Amino acid sequence: MRPTYMPETLPHRDREIDGLASVLVPALRDETPSNVFIYGKTGTGKTAVTKYVGNKLLSKGKETGKKVNFIYINCEIVDTQYRLLQNIANHFIDDWSERIPFTGWPTDEVFTKLKQMIEKEGGVTVIILDEVDKLKGDEALYNLSRINADLNNARVSIVGLSNDLKFTEFLDPRVKSSLGEENMIFPPYDAKELEDILIQRVKTALKPNSIEGDVVPLCSALAAQEHGDARRALDLLRMSAELAERGKALKITKKHVRLAQNKIEIDRIIEVVRTLPTQSKLILLAILLQEKQNQKVGSNGTITTGEVYEIYKDLSKKIRTDILTQRRIADLISELDMLGIITARVISKGRYGRTRDIKISYSLEDILNILHEDDVFKELSNYKIRGQTRLI
Repeated sequence: MRPTYMPETLPHRDREIDGLASVLVPALRDETPSNVFIYGKTGTGKTAVTKYVGNKLLSKGKETGKKVNFIYINCEIVDTQYRLLQNIANHFIDDWSERIPFTGWPTDEVFTKLKQMIEKEGGVTVIILDEVDKLKGDEALYNLSRINADLNNARVSIVGLSNDLKFTEFLDPRVKSSLGEENMIFPPYDAKELEDILIQRVKTALKPNSIEGDVVPLCSALAAQEHGDARRALDLLRMSAELAERGKALKITKKHVRLAQNKIEIDRIIEVVRTLPTQSKLILLAILLQEKQNQKVGSNGTITTGEVYEIYKDLSKKIRTDILTQRRIADLISELDMLGIITARVISKGRYGRTRDIKISYSLEDILNILHEDDVFKELSNYKIRGQTRLI
């Protein structure tokens, strides 16, 4: 039930499998496959389909005696040109003493070594770049897209995966021209398709009669509401099963799904808050402190951008950091709104202009506790607002 598991079949992705296979099959004829970019939201099967087709390609290559290499790189982890070229080159080097180091070589030397290794290996190398939009700069894509011009006995094809449909629009024109890519778009799954995916996993992952009949439809429906994300559906089912097992329940029920949904959402918010930049954390803290003040005086009044900005300025002075403009603060409040940590509804004040009605979307105390983990905010444990001591 984890994303790393590769099932033997991928329900409702036959068209996408056939489409990608038709692009890559020239590798089995010693021809160069076209470069291809695959787009789609998270959890639409991009990575699973690509790995599935890649494994079939390798199997067929061994069966027919054709030399095919299949290299998978996650660009969220390997995000610089040096590390990308290093990781691809080391795929061909078995002797650890000869492998390219994590750092230290000139990038040109790494690229030269990579070309030598691919040429020595021969055949066709298909390089999968997952989360390709996370790569820093265009140079890595530019070099890889032109590598075939320097090869005689080998060929390279690139498959890029991205959640961002507009990713290539921001590439250097030289890179776009060199890639000459084909495009594939993976649509989201609907609730019925997600249900079929979960039923397939239930048969493999769970004991017979260990799940009530309404659990899978509920997980599917909840995930379908969030853009048809199969990963989300599987996470819900897996977490539900884990909670049922910990509670020594005989069966997984809808109650476990609701508990799992809440836990997954809390875990997501915790991770988002922890990784916020300091300025965004300061703004969030200002909102929390104003909300806490409102609760103390029994007020149901709105929290406005102006109130948040005044508290933010005081907090910034206390920890001796730069103070951003009110317009920039408004932008960061919008980002917190998009992340789902707060809701910020724009309201009109007539001739006095517009402001935002800001509310916290999650437990105030829980978010304060997360912020309190940051050493920077320990200095603010006795911050005073409107004459009151606010402990965080």
